[in-house]
Amino acid sequence: MARRSGSTTISEVALRAGVSPATVSRVMNGRFGGEDEVAERVRAAARDLAYAPSQLARALALGQTKAVAFLVPDLANPTFQAVLSGFSKTAARDGYRALVADSAESPDDESLLATELRRRSDAIVLCAPRMPEDELVALAKTLQPLVLINRPSPLISAPSLSIDYQAGIQDIARYLFELGHRKFALVQGPEQSVSNSLRLRGFDEFRRSARGVSVHNVSAGAGLDDGFAAASAVRASGATAAVAFNDLVAIGLINGLAELGVKVPEDMSVTGFDDIPFARFCAPTLTTASVPHRELGVEAWQRLHSLILDEQPAHNLLFQPRLEIRDSATAVTA
Repeated sequence: MARRSGSTTISEVALRAGVSPATVSRVMNGRFGGEDEVAERVRAAARDLAYAPSQLARALALGQTKAVAFLVPDLANPTFQAVLSGFSKTAARDGYRALVADSAESPDDESLLATELRRRSDAIVLCAPRMPEDELVALAKTLQPLVLINRPSPLISAPSLSIDYQAGIQDIARYLFELGHRKFALVQGPEQSVSNSLRLRGFDEFRRSARGVSVHNVSAGAGLDDGFAAASAVRASGATAAVAFNDLVAIGLINGLAELGVKVPEDMSVTGFDDIPFARFCAPTLTTASVPHRELGVEAWQRLHSLILDEQPAHNLLFQPRLEIRDSATAVTA
């Protein structure tokens, strides 16, 4: 009688076939280079004993887990969800599963999480890491194969995919300027975010080129609550237009302003960044910079897969945002 699958050990198969356990392992993993008769004897013994090799043991023997890691600052953010969706679904078609971790916007936790994830996987993607540059450079050497999203660095030898946040924020600012806005509130994201620094740089370039513009900087963050909490400071700034770090902050801000009696866009225009699905369905619909986040995830997997296969990855990419004009911004009224 055949034994129940999973109860047979590799040693029992080896004994039945008259070979060593190492030979059984090589046959079952497709790495046996000996005589066909020996391999067939091992396979026949495995069938007779209903032997099912451990997937974990097989992964260890092959030096592969068929898992890839993906570390994000905040999984609650639809932006990162979209990138992860593109990445994980594309990886699954190639037989890989994604191990995901959320650093909760904490730069102090990123190194430990990344190191732990990498131990359990064949490669890793760091999506918008918040850690300091010197720490990231040192860590990157231990994580290869590695792909970076939204964190390009000339000091790191790894494929990089990024958004041109400077160009995107300038497109938004110029559009508002054309609508007659001269007093801006710039609602900033996490201080440690590189993309926030790029937005600030881009807006500063716009300000220097646009005559008569004043800017009031408001500290916030990356979530709905951050935008809501910034409403009082934005109203007090006297701005006619608020440029938010992302769509979540913008939506939170719009709701916070509503509670203060400030109507959008009648009293103040508000813009976001990212074009998350909610941006088209909130009231008012949100003027924003659209970013192809799912495609970002697809491209990240393609480069990571090339690295795993020891092939040359495709070129680095810098995606250009597209201005989406909706109802949350309007012309200044006299």
